[in-house]
Amino acid sequence: MKYRTVGRHARESFKSIFRNGWMTVASVGAVTVTLLLVGVFYAILMNLNSVATSIEKDVSIKVLVETTADENQQKALEQQIKDLDGVESVTYSSKEDELNALIESFGEDGEVLKLYEQDNPLNDAFIVKASKPESTGKIAAAIQKFEHVFDVNYGQAQTEKLFDVIKVARTIGIVLILGLLFTAIFLISNTIKITINARSEEIEIMRLVGATNGFIRWPFFLEGLWLGVFGSIIPISIIAILYKNVSNFIEPHIGNTFIQLLDFSPFVYQLSGLLLLMGCVIGVIGSLMSVRKFLKV
Repeated sequence: MKYRTVGRHARESFKSIFRNGWMTVASVGAVTVTLLLVGVFYAILMNLNSVATSIEKDVSIKVLVETTADENQQKALEQQIKDLDGVESVTYSSKEDELNALIESFGEDGEVLKLYEQDNPLNDAFIVKASKPESTGKIAAAIQKFEHVFDVNYGQAQTEKLFDVIKVARTIGIVLILGLLFTAIFLISNTIKITINARSEEIEIMRLVGATNGFIRWPFFLEGLWLGVFGSIIPISIIAILYKNVSNFIEPHIGNTFIQLLDFSPFVYQLSGLLLLMGCVIGVIGSLMSVRKFLKV
């Protein structure tokens, strides 16, 4: 395509945007609101996903070994566990280690438990981690059947509830984002459809003198693209400022807990690029939908 032709299409697309006035404002506003909501939902979803991933990585199975099991039997049990499909690691924890961990968990009150150091009632244990957290329950059930296993504990109810909540949150977030995107596409499509109807005679004349559908389509294609770009600028700015302020407010309160927000950089820059791309795609799809119907291509 010639440079002069590209320039003409660009001028026509800008003229159409300003000619349509309030419809242009409505379309840009729709994209702005949509991308703002999408950006907020996406930021929340990605941070929830990050927290969930951290929690998932900490989910482990504690296998308590029978007190009557000797060293060889313990080693045999350890090998059986390692041979299971989906097991990532197996760590041995002696009953002395278990008691020390219990004492530390109680802080100053744990001093009382030191009385049990001479006659430790706890069991030796294996700490098992699954390569896929959702396989935790299946692995725990398999281990429970092995010889010399006194008990298996992985917080079954809490763990399964956690995985269910994570799945629901991800599904709801994706559905909301898709719903918002389709709404914006519909609004832009209608805006450009009004533009096409207003210029129907001009388009008919262009077709009669031999203009191709591609030549007619390009100004509308660019118009949709500009609407998407203009509509993405405000959401990107708002989300960047909002995320920075929220991060600065929350981080001092959560300290070194497992709840950590994603770093401003590169997350916000990646999100900004994604929103800009979404704006362009929404505008172009809305444009192509309208033009395709009119030109019956």
